[in-house]
Amino acid sequence: MLIWAGSKQFDDRNVFDFRANTNMDGETHLSFVVAWDPENEFEDPGRGVILNKHYQVEKNLLSPADAHDFNMHEFNIMDGGKTAVICIYRPTLVKLGDFGRPEDESFVVSGGIAEYDIATNDVLFKWDGVDHIPVHESNLFHAWDQPQGAPGWDYVHANAVDKNAAGDYIISMRFTNTIYCVSGSDGRILWRLGGAESNFDQDFTFSKQHDVKFVSSNGTDHVITVLNNASDETSNDEEVSSVLYIKLDTLAMTARVIKRMNRPDGQLTRLRGNAQTLPNGNTFVGWSKFGYQSEHAPNGDVLMTARFVSDRYSTYRAYKSDFVGRPLTPPDVVASVYGTSNMSMSTVIYVSWNGATDIVGWNFYAQAEEQSESILIGHAEKLDFETMYIVNGYMDYIIAEALDRNGHPLGKSAVHRSEVPHNWQAAGFVGSKIPSPHDPSGVLAASQDASDSSSNDEIDHHDALTGTVGLFILLLGGCTIIGGLGAAYVMFCPRKTRSYKHVPSEEEGRLGETHRLATVAE
Repeated sequence: MLIWAGSKQFDDRNVFDFRANTNMDGETHLSFVVAWDPENEFEDPGRGVILNKHYQVEKNLLSPADAHDFNMHEFNIMDGGKTAVICIYRPTLVKLGDFGRPEDESFVVSGGIAEYDIATNDVLFKWDGVDHIPVHESNLFHAWDQPQGAPGWDYVHANAVDKNAAGDYIISMRFTNTIYCVSGSDGRILWRLGGAESNFDQDFTFSKQHDVKFVSSNGTDHVITVLNNASDETSNDEEVSSVLYIKLDTLAMTARVIKRMNRPDGQLTRLRGNAQTLPNGNTFVGWSKFGYQSEHAPNGDVLMTARFVSDRYSTYRAYKSDFVGRPLTPPDVVASVYGTSNMSMSTVIYVSWNGATDIVGWNFYAQAEEQSESILIGHAEKLDFETMYIVNGYMDYIIAEALDRNGHPLGKSAVHRSEVPHNWQAAGFVGSKIPSPHDPSGVLAASQDASDSSSNDEIDHHDALTGTVGLFILLLGGCTIIGGLGAAYVMFCPRKTRSYKHVPSEEEGRLGETHRLATVAE
């Protein structure tokens, strides 16, 4: 069920690494990366955003001065919420002596790490991969490839970073098939896992990986997770993508898979994805394409799979977390009055509350006058983002009240006056006198009497429309659908004459996978 739609709040911009955080100042927060604006990239290079439970912006973190943008791959808030680590991309000119061509030089995109002080936006730690990872480790940029101008070859492609309690970092480089551990004190590479120069005796392989994270880290013993994509746009290294739990002994230099969870549908995730270890020991996995996701028990059993209904949508990562949302705006309510006679009036109410997380039901009230007493006229369980409720009678002033699971009120809407037809006769009303609002007290009493007389009927009187009212609403619904289709045609047909703007994927950003872009440019 949809809880919150925030696209309008952020100008319909692309958003990445959207997650809930429960490790900040005892409250729940939301964090995400607002991607750089391709139409105004130099003035708006994107930012990391932290929202409080009221959906107010608490912090905007800006990209380092020498980076093109606030990189989309990672916005990882550390425990305590004082710092955050991100990936950084920077075009750098390097000599190609590592390829036996000391006179040649080429631009490459350097993948690295930055850690921010969230309160001050100061960079506390910065590490540039180009100073530590020679170009020959890349599986994308080769000795025979031609030099490139800026931004250059994306030779490592950093896509995830994490930090342990000792202050050291792990970073995933997709185009070297390697996970690197970087010293937080002096920036040395402490070890490499995977790729052509692994420091470990390992009983497994992985490739094109995403989302490396520490599960535990204690001295020389570490457990990490990684999404093993094992494929990309052009090649397969294995038959199925998987999540790997890997135990590392950095004294004996051994690496062993202690748990593997294959993608439940047996397919490959060629781009993107993540694996999240939940507090109860389960694993929640975002397989990216079409939003496909799964949850697994600690023994690997599949507990849940889901995906977007539409094939149009995918997501970079998917998370599952506790979050309590308390929007400061009141619930939104609209109401309309229908009927063909004074005896067949009905009021149809719609209510929603964008961002409120724990509504289980709605109470509906009506007032005879704007300032008069509110009378309870009904209740409905919340079954979707928007709730509809129909009450017999012409209710003029409407209020909707949200309730939690214990029946406690969470908030009320403003008083809303019901909409009525501009021309009652044209709307099907039979009679010479224009209808006037009913007293909600009388309608409630009549409803209660009707309910008592039909207590054995399984259908609640608030949910059943009968006789003329039911026929009218049915006809009205048909007309609404036809009108809606016509309106949709008018709204969307003009858009068919324009192409959708191309939205760069993870691998197509200006400092993303530039190998393909450079080839086209040639």
